[in-house]
Amino acid sequence: MNLQKDKYIIVEIIPTHSDSKKGFIAQISALKLEGIKLIDRFDYRVDEKLIVNPDLKNLISYDKKSFTYINNQYFIIEKFKKWVKDFPLLIIEESYTLDYLKDLKNKKELIYPYLNMEYSLDIFEKIIKKYQLEPSNHLVDLLYEALIYEGNNKNN
Repeated sequence: MNLQKDKYIIVEIIPTHSDSKKGFIAQISALKLEGIKLIDRFDYRVDEKLIVNPDLKNLISYDKKSFTYINNQYFIIEKFKKWVKDFPLLIIEESYTLDYLKDLKNKKELIYPYLNMEYSLDIFEKIIKKYQLEPSNHLVDLLYEALIYEGNNKNN
């Protein structure tokens, strides 16, 4: 995929459990891009009343006004399916992300090879350091900034 020209989506999901049969998606953040131009964003969460794990509830308590809230855990993925259309998806994590998005027929691949990096547990610290970014809870935004940096360097 040519990230300087193609249409694609960077997506991050935060589930309530690592196994989709035992949990549901608590939050989806995604950026729809054409090349490195932002077309649209998708920032949805389930209503916090649906989340029983206090650590997870705390983890996704940032920037509450930036998200649209859904009061049914099944609606978040349905809204996302309509929003993504047939765009390829660049994902942050393979195991649970692929499990939760298995019903989407879109092409899915990890974003890190496009940044000349490999996934690790501290990948976002490495991205922040490599691209000299300010830390953010919005991981898709950090990845978008890194892709912009990569695109600008390829053009120089």
